[in-house]
Amino acid sequence: MPFSPKHLAELNLLLQFPSTSTQEGIKVHAHSAAPETVKAAETLFAKGLISQMDGGYLTPMGCEAVELTQKLQAMIAEP
Repeated sequence: MPFSPKHLAELNLLLQFPSTSTQEGIKVHAHSAAPETVKAAETLFAKGLISQMDGGYLTPMGCEAVELTQKLQAMIAEP
């Protein structure tokens, strides 16, 4: 199954979270963020990966998702 545009928006949003600290989060502003980013935040919240519908902090499962997303990005990045 290929990644859908929805999945790619979620992965891109996960990559915006700081991976070095669970005390830092992000805020997705509905009035200025792209609609797909707003939807991605809502979906990640519903899946239990982030603490708020508009970003917030990573949950423990979200931290794992960010780590895996970063690893996948590094594996497929062009040299």
